[in-house]
Amino acid sequence: MKFKLDFERCKGCEVCASACPKKILQMQHERINKSGYNTIACIDESACTGCALCATMCPDCAIIIE
Repeated sequence: MKFKLDFERCKGCEVCASACPKKILQMQHERINKSGYNTIACIDESACTGCALCATMCPDCAIIIE
């Protein structure tokens, strides 16, 4: 499974991070999107089980699991 983030849609609310059972989503502070938000990042894609709870919980539909 592959975690994909629509960087420009993410508002950094961290709802997805709290929903992730593996706790592999973290706020990244290195760059901001065009709207001025820090966004979430998957810190260990190999640990992703593809459960898609992050995508389900995202209020901005910014996450896709392929």
